[in-house]
Amino acid sequence: MFRYYIDLALRSLGRNKVLTALMVLAIALGIGASMTTLTVLHVLSGDPLPGRSGTLYYPQIDPRDSQGYLPGKTPPMDQVTWTDGMNLLRAKRADRQALMTGGDVAVQPGESTLDPFYEDARFTTAGFFPMFGVPFAYGHAWGGAEDEAHARVAVISSTLNDKLFGGKDSTGQTLRLSGTDFRIVGVIGDWNPNPHFYDLDRASYNEDEGVYVPLSTSQDVGMNHDGNVECWGNGGNGINPIHDSPCTWLQFWVQLDSPAKATAYRQFLVNYSEQQKALGRFQRPPNVQLRNVMQWLDYNQVVPDDVRLQNGLAFGFLLVCLVNTVGLMLAKFLRRAGELGVRRALGASKRALFAQLLVEAGVVGMVGGVGGLLLAFAGLWLVRQQPASYAALAHLDPAMLLATFLLALGASLLAGLLPAWRACQIAPALQLKSQ
Repeated sequence: MFRYYIDLALRSLGRNKVLTALMVLAIALGIGASMTTLTVLHVLSGDPLPGRSGTLYYPQIDPRDSQGYLPGKTPPMDQVTWTDGMNLLRAKRADRQALMTGGDVAVQPGESTLDPFYEDARFTTAGFFPMFGVPFAYGHAWGGAEDEAHARVAVISSTLNDKLFGGKDSTGQTLRLSGTDFRIVGVIGDWNPNPHFYDLDRASYNEDEGVYVPLSTSQDVGMNHDGNVECWGNGGNGINPIHDSPCTWLQFWVQLDSPAKATAYRQFLVNYSEQQKALGRFQRPPNVQLRNVMQWLDYNQVVPDDVRLQNGLAFGFLLVCLVNTVGLMLAKFLRRAGELGVRRALGASKRALFAQLLVEAGVVGMVGGVGGLLLAFAGLWLVRQQPASYAALAHLDPAMLLATFLLALGASLLAGLLPAWRACQIAPALQLKSQ
């Protein structure tokens, strides 16, 4: 019966090509606009580390003086000082932990014909790689012993490895960074989490760090820090703050494998704040937060407001298109009152006619979905031409591809409900007499 309804729908749509084209165009325009903005929103608000983000937490404490403090209203600092970062790191109260900051290094290729250039870098401790599940194409990460020994070792990205070594295994090679020789111990594979959750001060999306060196080593050789620095009191505002200054400039992440461990770690942060206050370093009462990755992204409102606004406007446009489609379908179905009256007189039930008309609406929706998909591809191409940091990420993935057709089908069936119901209310006797 379903195949028979499909056949009837195709014949009906072919009889009035203008109305059919207008309905398909209305649905295609609405689906194309809404799926373009929805895809961008989906990409920007996605989970950067699926399967891991629920166990990764960003601890926040408040080491500032009492000036401007409002109990219960003032949020803790977004980063930590060197002293607090090292204290929390050495406490080892989490399953894994890593202290880090961003910077840039001057890369001086050895035998390559390339000129020296600057590369974005991450200065971090060894826990960064296993905690975030960083894959390696060659070699491995450095360990805690290299952190303690301030070893001259480096991990590079596959992009930088392609640029300097033609994609070959470069582990064991020497790379000169900011005037100091480093031994390459690993090459990262395909890994570029978006949003760039672990350091939102540098960039939220599409950050491409090519060099990773131990945090301790980066301080020894004086590598340039690049990121937000917030100081209070007499801390100053230097780009490379000294270690005992009252300035926050480092990110600290921990891995806690169970809710019970997260609760215990939060209490540890409270106890640590009370201890530091007793020592005279902190002046405020304990003011701590412990958010996982998605909570941290929500707190920082990573998704731009204009993207949310565009998404709302696009779905409003889809609603307008559906209202127009309802009118067109109503006109089309009522024109066929004579045909439907004959079917009713021959014994077809209202339910059967209703199903037939909904199948016809579904066929219009699927054709409109194909058109909407083509328009969405064009819309995403236009998004990628914009100078926004997230522009390059605007691609339709399989999930959004399926969502396009489901949305088109659902929207067309919704638009067909009223016209189909209205057409089924026609009395067959009156229609037959009027013929």
